[in-house]
Amino acid sequence: MTYDEYFDALRAKRVGVVGYGVSNAPLVRELTSRGIDVTVCDRRTAEQMGEECARLAEMGCKLKLGEDYLQDLDFDVIFRTPGLHPRYLADAAARGAVITSEMEAFFALCPCKTIAVTGSDGKTTTTTLIAEFLKAENYTVHLGGNIGQPLLTSVPLMTAQDYAVLELSSFQLHSMICCPDVAVVTNVSPNHLDVHPSYDDYIEAKRSIFKNQRPDCLLVLNRDNDITRSFAKEATGRVKFFSRQEMLPDGLSLVDGTVYRSGKRVMDASALRVPGVHNVENAMAAMAATEGFVSDQSCVYAIGMFYGVPHRIELVRKLRGVKFYNDSIASSPTRTIAGLRSFDDKVILIAGGHDKHVPFDGLAEEITKRVKRLYLTGESAQTILKAVQAAPDYDPETLPVEVIDDFETAVRTAAKNAVSGDSVILSPACSSFDRFKNFEERGETFKKIIVSLT
Repeated sequence: MTYDEYFDALRAKRVGVVGYGVSNAPLVRELTSRGIDVTVCDRRTAEQMGEECARLAEMGCKLKLGEDYLQDLDFDVIFRTPGLHPRYLADAAARGAVITSEMEAFFALCPCKTIAVTGSDGKTTTTTLIAEFLKAENYTVHLGGNIGQPLLTSVPLMTAQDYAVLELSSFQLHSMICCPDVAVVTNVSPNHLDVHPSYDDYIEAKRSIFKNQRPDCLLVLNRDNDITRSFAKEATGRVKFFSRQEMLPDGLSLVDGTVYRSGKRVMDASALRVPGVHNVENAMAAMAATEGFVSDQSCVYAIGMFYGVPHRIELVRKLRGVKFYNDSIASSPTRTIAGLRSFDDKVILIAGGHDKHVPFDGLAEEITKRVKRLYLTGESAQTILKAVQAAPDYDPETLPVEVIDDFETAVRTAAKNAVSGDSVILSPACSSFDRFKNFEERGETFKKIIVSLT
């Protein structure tokens, strides 16, 4: 089916777009421009949406707003926003509605090769590196999904020789039918359990990235992660592993500080400009995903030009001998653990945020080993505090802990108590939604505070 045929077929349908956010805004514009009957359903009220509400009405959209926006969804086709679990649309599906999404439609219509990346940690860096590798090989790349921009309305601009590189969250993947030519799962650990009803449900969402692949497709997996390793036996296509624990004859390996691709030395891990062994893993995942159509030389060149992605152990500034790092992307305990392990010396840690109902025990043990002062803020502060206090090696004499409700006060207090040689890192281990609209806003707020220090 072509792009025009897809939208032409919707003209005879009643279409609901549930959740009007970044991914659905271009979709709504496309639907209304083609005269399709569209209703935008959103939890926000007209007052909360402000000018957006007026613009939608001018475009010819019907609106269903407020707390009851999910009630009585009488549509033929429903495009759900990524953050809405499909279970909330079960009644509509039972009445015959087709449940889909902007991203699912993109996969159905995309004319070029697709490489899709998911995982609990490392998605954005891996996705970005894949895109940079392809660009270094002179391919035209379309970067999107959970990173970049929604790509559905860009389909008419794509050719069969291009590559679409997509970061996909569990929210996007849940119940989604997709068949990426290359699927990558960086790792899986407990995450987003405030949205997913169980850990099994979260894992099942991750499976969606590969369970519809063809035999000629490739699945790239982290061999060192128990769950991703187990995915190999479920794969319908080829499987390629990456590992920092063993040499793989057909895969990517990190051995004694050297990266090998199918047994051939590619580069020293130290060539990667962003710190942390987890970033070496991300680079290996990207190299595994592009083996066969991106040369070693292009990978090494792109890695040498890669200075990281904002909000990922990002050095903000050095002041009076103290280094300040923004790791706001660390919205899970495992991500914060990886960040802490990137430093040789103990750090001053600022953590806490929206509680996603994941355990903090492993993080607490790591904090007692790698943190010299701990500042906790946000709604999960007390939960993290209790986990740290219960850790076997916790000693209040060697690890002072302060709970400070106000985010800016917590940051300024951490900075005030740092001395030359210290590293202060914002690595929350939680999502940002208790105070910020996303991790980017949290990271930018942190940077502004640090830049204002005198």
